[in-house]
Amino acid sequence: MRISTQAMAAALAVSSGTAWSLVAPSTSFTHQPHTAIFGTQRRRDTFLMSVVPQKKDEVSTSETTHANSPVHRGGSGSAEEKIANELSLGVSLDGGPVIDFASVKDSTSRAEKALAAARTKYESALDNGTTNDISSSGERLMGINDEVVAEVGYEIGLFVDEYVDAASGETADELVQKCGRYIRSKAGMDTFPQSWNTPGGGSSGGETFTEDEISRCDALLARAYDESGIVTAAFAKTFYLGTQVLPEPAMRAIWAVYVWCRRTDEIVDAPRPNAKDPDAEMLTDLSEWEIRTERLFDRGDVVDVLDLPLLDCKVKYPALPITPFSDMIRGMLMDIPGLGTERYDTWDELHLYCYRVAGTVGLMSMPVFGCAPGYTDEMAKEPALSLGVAFQITNILRDVGEDAAQRQRVYLPQRDMEKFGVTEQQLFDQKVDENYINLMKFEIARARMYYTRALRGVPMLKAESRLPVQLSLDAYGKILTKIEENGYDTLTTRAYVGKWEKMFGIPASWYRTQDISKILPLPEDWGKPSLDEYEKELQEIVEKQWNGQPN
Repeated sequence: MRISTQAMAAALAVSSGTAWSLVAPSTSFTHQPHTAIFGTQRRRDTFLMSVVPQKKDEVSTSETTHANSPVHRGGSGSAEEKIANELSLGVSLDGGPVIDFASVKDSTSRAEKALAAARTKYESALDNGTTNDISSSGERLMGINDEVVAEVGYEIGLFVDEYVDAASGETADELVQKCGRYIRSKAGMDTFPQSWNTPGGGSSGGETFTEDEISRCDALLARAYDESGIVTAAFAKTFYLGTQVLPEPAMRAIWAVYVWCRRTDEIVDAPRPNAKDPDAEMLTDLSEWEIRTERLFDRGDVVDVLDLPLLDCKVKYPALPITPFSDMIRGMLMDIPGLGTERYDTWDELHLYCYRVAGTVGLMSMPVFGCAPGYTDEMAKEPALSLGVAFQITNILRDVGEDAAQRQRVYLPQRDMEKFGVTEQQLFDQKVDENYINLMKFEIARARMYYTRALRGVPMLKAESRLPVQLSLDAYGKILTKIEENGYDTLTTRAYVGKWEKMFGIPASWYRTQDISKILPLPEDWGKPSLDEYEKELQEIVEKQWNGQPN
């Protein structure tokens, strides 16, 4: 599955204290095929906040057994016991409606073992000073490959030389390190506690900076932010436009986060035609990248110029956590054949995947956006996670046929398919029948239940963040309507909401963010049940209508 640029672009979904991430019907970062290694793509179009637990009565539950229905287990790290180990470590929130899988990992999984082994190898090389023997990053910045350069139109990061003090013999690397120390000097003691324990004391080691150095560092940082924006615009055009409605500091911070995600994505999926063992090389590079990220968060260390914006984000938003960054790395591995999960048996298993590949971006964005007065991060988190689940279900439903035909991937929970009598072969044969239609109705009902939960979070946002979220809710929710209009055929027809339809919906979305809309709702909103009533209605559909009762 690729984490695609198409999902972030519909709008910039940010949850109050839990930045809801940038979500849109056409942006997330586009995951390209790791052709040399896996010949597949990661394919989900959103960065989502995710994971909601399963009610025991729902179709896919971990306790349900199907003696007469063989389940595709995948055979590559997707064993039910592995997922169960990770699920058992989830944290229930708000009385149990949402599971937070942050920092959950199962050391027995194939992917985790492979990543740990590669990490040990790289750490040993660090100690011995032989990292050049095992790293494939070469002269380019890590995560910047031919595809990125082709998409942007030029080599990334070469602008550093323009700011070097050549007369003093300063090198580009020395300037980047100096700028890193300068940025760290603005941090408080709690931001990089490890760096305060160094002999020099303080995040910059007690170093002072001349006016010329400060001027050049500020200019270099601004240029690095601009370059991050260029990369974002090249790979996620709609998403990039969505960031334009944010205040400039938040806009640039989101660019920095996106570029980290983009580079991580490329490390995992980039072709490696010259590698003796592409899998091993990818894991080594990914381990190096994870260690680099940890050192940036723990000590404020940087390696190249594109690290500077993320470091600056950490200084400006000290609460920015490393956990979702590490979790996203593991989410990408879940999609790699031979290392990750081939099929998802239950809905719970899919939740873990949704959090890692998409919901993590919401957590990354959390400190950049704040809550409205009277609300807290914990209050906003449940609606934010529900929003992520809704978007991810929507993407999965929209792309069932494409995933099956082009990638031989099935993301629908196996037990849901069994319940409605839908087989994998039916998906590959693109056969839409009554069973498939009923399955789609069930999954759409589930998605809409989460959309209604997410709506409760819009008033919790800062005023400037409400419109992007409402836009994403309205625009993305229309995909479900398009599926219905297409006769529930997501095997041969892709549900699509056109650009003009989205644009025409902006005034209505804006109006819904205003207090007056609660008193004078739009005509199309008249008669709609309250959130509690609608959620109850959808739960009844999920729990009763599809348990053999007549429609």
